[in-house]
Amino acid sequence: MVRKASRKVDRYTQTFKSQRQRRTPPAPPARTIRTRSQCITSSTSFFNRLPAEVFHMILDQLSVLEISVFSMVSKEITQCIVDHISTLAWRNKVITQSFHPSTRLELTSTVAHYRNLGLLFKRCTLLLPTKERLKLIFSMFAQIPCFMLEHCLVPDCIGFTSCGVFLQTLIAGWDELECHRVFNFLCEHTNLLPRMEAVITAKPGVRQYKELQLRLFCRRVLLDPWLTEPDCQFWLRQLLRSLPMVSQARLLFILYGPLLPEVSLPAGSLGWQDVVERVLPHTALWELARTVLLLNGNLQVKGWTFDSMLVVLEELIVIPQPWHLENVARLLVLCGSSLCYTVLASRAVNGRLVEISRLIVYIILVCEKDGYYMSWAVKLVQHICQVFHSAPEKFCFIQHLESMFTEITREFFELSLAVNHLEDRETFQNLCILLDSSARFHTKFLHMLLK
Repeated sequence: MVRKASRKVDRYTQTFKSQRQRRTPPAPPARTIRTRSQCITSSTSFFNRLPAEVFHMILDQLSVLEISVFSMVSKEITQCIVDHISTLAWRNKVITQSFHPSTRLELTSTVAHYRNLGLLFKRCTLLLPTKERLKLIFSMFAQIPCFMLEHCLVPDCIGFTSCGVFLQTLIAGWDELECHRVFNFLCEHTNLLPRMEAVITAKPGVRQYKELQLRLFCRRVLLDPWLTEPDCQFWLRQLLRSLPMVSQARLLFILYGPLLPEVSLPAGSLGWQDVVERVLPHTALWELARTVLLLNGNLQVKGWTFDSMLVVLEELIVIPQPWHLENVARLLVLCGSSLCYTVLASRAVNGRLVEISRLIVYIILVCEKDGYYMSWAVKLVQHICQVFHSAPEKFCFIQHLESMFTEITREFFELSLAVNHLEDRETFQNLCILLDSSARFHTKFLHMLLK
């Protein structure tokens, strides 16, 4: 009986196991993850089924901004768009624009168009190396005269402005190494450095047209489009880094010096002689002072120190000849307390008391003319006094300063007597302002000493 029961149990167990094995569901297939571009490539998408001619007809109906967005769909779409925008028909239709607008609306529209073009080329060439990107992009702009130095004679041409907006949009967010490559490529593409050297080494004012072309190209393409100081600093230092100090000063004057109206040149001319022969308003010197402050704002750049900045500034105020002293004083006042004090203190240390006394009198005159607080000039003189270590040296400095007030007042008076007051009211007004500034300065000076 026991043996029969065990045989039945074994038979039942084997039958149940075989049925359970047959009921076990098969294992699910392994899942793989595919990107969107892989899906588009492997599947027959809508755009793959279109003939190439129809696809190009669709692109022709899209705006530049819409094409730039469409280019981010996939690698295949990007390549199709690159092929489309590389055609001569597309270049003639979209890239070649009129850079001589007659209305403000046309100007704004053209500049906005090139900003969108910069975004299109930025997105289309995103996966290419920097050198290849630049070759592809600038090969399309090589035939536009308004983008090249000394190729367009129209004074109101906005070609450089459009090129600058395009470049700024294209390289926004690029690291410093890539921007170095962009600058080197531009120099090679436009022959910029030899042209710049030829203008700088020439006699000031002889090549007026080339000076203006260099100024407009560097300002509108490389410098002005950037809204932040570090970006502008970078491009300005790229232009200055390979030049000696004297050439750096000349280039700064060409780029940011006073631009005065000229009959022979519709765009004006640089005021090489005006800074020497006559007094200029602060508006004419403000851009130059702002650039000096910009260069002086970040001295962590290799090869650039505060002393080198002072040397460039000293060279600047004697180009093409020593400036009118009031222009020097106005430039130093616009450059601010730190730089103004450093220039005067360096001369004081070298014993040039007559020079700094004369310059301080003109600084006081500028403060009175332009509406600065006279206490600023008093504090400046107090700081310079601290450069001298002994009481006799300080007394000698103050004595030179007081004597210079008398000497310059006498010069103004003699000049006002030599000319007709009705013809030259400016000299007589300068005399009156100098007397007022002298009284105001000494009042403030004594008040601060007696506190």
